Amino acid sequence: MKIFCVGRNYQAHAREMNAALPQQPVIFMKPETALADLSKPLAIPPFTMDLQHEIELVLRVCRDGKNIPLSEAAAYFEEWTVGIDFTARDVQRDMKAKSLPWELAKAFDGSAVLGTFLPFTPDLLPSTFSLYKNDSIAQEGNTDDMIFSFETLIAFISKYFTLQAGDLIYTGTPVGVAKVLPGDRLSGFLNQQRLFAIEMAVV
Repeated sequence: MKIFCVGRNYQAHAREMNAALPQQPVIFMKPETALADLSKPLAIPPFTMDLQHEIELVLRVCRDGKNIPLSEAAAYFEEWTVGIDFTARDVQRDMKAKSLPWELAKAFDGSAVLGTFLPFTPDLLPSTFSLYKNDSIAQEGNTDDMIFSFETLIAFISKYFTLQAGDLIYTGTPVGVAKVLPGDRLSGFLNQQRLFAIEMAVV
């Protein structure tokens, strides 16, 4: 299983990160070991002082494909959910300053939270999704605000990588990324339905 992630797919988030709007999808990857175990509190890694949450819509690929035409891309996913792309922001800033890849900041163990999957049908669009932190809304997004659609992402990624059934695509985060602290409670919602609830461990 491969985990693809999309950066800067919402204009307001790109602006809050002082980043230019992309002309094509920004893609990075996480290993399967990045998937977090939600059966227990999640520990903040010791190598970061600024772990930040990024709520995202996540697609699960349902069939194998390569060089998928845009017109056929919708047939490659049938389920979606919400998840968190945890980011060690201080580490990422250091990587960016040195023009180095982001993996140390993005692909570490436990950096990918994944909610319960639901069936997807096109009539569900547009949809809203959100992250609550300690019972207050922290991030909220709408599919209408995406720069690159689900189909565009699938067609683009498949030019470079063979998509396989079970692969995940984290489709980008809206504005509002912020620091996570020990003891914080995080809940992810898709159209007002809660799909995950986690707690950050207190060490």
